[in-house]
Amino acid sequence: MSSVAVLWVAPSSPNPDSMTNSGLVRVLESSRLLSPCLNQRLNTGKRSSSSSVMSCRRGRSSVVSSSLVASPAAGEITLSSEEKVYNVVLKQAALVNKQLRDLDDVKKPQDIVLPGTTTGSLSLLGEAYDRCGEVCAEYAKTFYLGTLLMTPERRKAIWAIYVLRAPAMGILKVWCRRTDELVDGPNASHITPMALDRWEARLEDLFRGRPFDMLDAALADTVARYPVDIQPFRDMVEGMRMDLRKSRYTNFDDLYLYCYYVAGTVGLMSVPVMGIDPKSKATTESVYNAALALGIANQLTNILRDVGEDARRGRVYLPQDELAQAGLSDEDIFAGKVTDKWRNFMKMQLKRARMFFDEAEKGVTELDAASRWPVWASLLLYRRILDEIEANDYNNFTKRAYVGKAKKIAALPLAYAKSILKASSSR
Repeated sequence: MSSVAVLWVAPSSPNPDSMTNSGLVRVLESSRLLSPCLNQRLNTGKRSSSSSVMSCRRGRSSVVSSSLVASPAAGEITLSSEEKVYNVVLKQAALVNKQLRDLDDVKKPQDIVLPGTTTGSLSLLGEAYDRCGEVCAEYAKTFYLGTLLMTPERRKAIWAIYVLRAPAMGILKVWCRRTDELVDGPNASHITPMALDRWEARLEDLFRGRPFDMLDAALADTVARYPVDIQPFRDMVEGMRMDLRKSRYTNFDDLYLYCYYVAGTVGLMSVPVMGIDPKSKATTESVYNAALALGIANQLTNILRDVGEDARRGRVYLPQDELAQAGLSDEDIFAGKVTDKWRNFMKMQLKRARMFFDEAEKGVTELDAASRWPVWASLLLYRRILDEIEANDYNNFTKRAYVGKAKKIAALPLAYAKSILKASSSR
């Protein structure tokens, strides 16, 4: 994710053949979620102090140069997307660590006041969770299949978190039922800035136990039961705002921040629900980092699967500098023709996405035993979409890569085996 990564493979003129040389290896290695120092810090103990963080940063001047960028306007050093997101990771991990240190501080469910009532209602709350599950089943079949392997309480919580993503996932039908600021009519195709401002205000109320509607009530109950912080939720709304004003991404650092906003945030929201194995020796931060990586990997997979569909909407969610490096442009994407240049470019993009999946695997083994199987299943199923893109000869312009039902079912025993065997080998 470092801002310098792309420079390592940028020759004076576009050369698609360079996508397969040693420069490609360097850019992919530098595109890991965290720098080596951050990874070292994540794995040196269960708790991380702010002093050790600063000491680590002061001791890695060469690495800092790849994590920070200069601001030409002010002559200041600004954080890269990696560092900005990592600060959020630290905050989420600190919230969980605080709960572990002080058992009396465990969040106790508050009485959620449902819309149209003066007191909470367990039956109405149950209906709210059921509705969230219906939305997941209708719009995210692969995701929903994984949730069915969870315990009932965790399953409901994850459904509630997912429904928050309705606008980010393009599920406007659901969003229309939840806010009135969309463009009028059955063909409404976008969310307005005013709608997002209203939604962010609703988030604040939701975290205070004052949901606006039934679907909000399910999420309000979830955040009351688990040590979930509001910041990833706010960041998700910011991702929706980004979609309103941007349809191109200059480089991968730029795209990475977008992927964090719309999908990596869900990883951070989900860790408290999934739970960390009490016997795990990994740092809390490293588990959050892996969850973040899984969200990034999933979103990159979405982007690579939907290139053609996005292009028909005038959007290109691919790093512009890397397209130029491959000798490609937006016009090539709009033309929708699979060429050798496109195949070489896609091979690089697929490899990067797989690296994020590899990073995510490190955290799955540290989750609570009851959560490992469904998360493994979700990871394996989504990663197979990348295989299907390859099987389609990288034609993601007119062919939609998907994992068939038989392959989904076949993946479940493998996911279960990984959840058991890797957990045992990591002890």
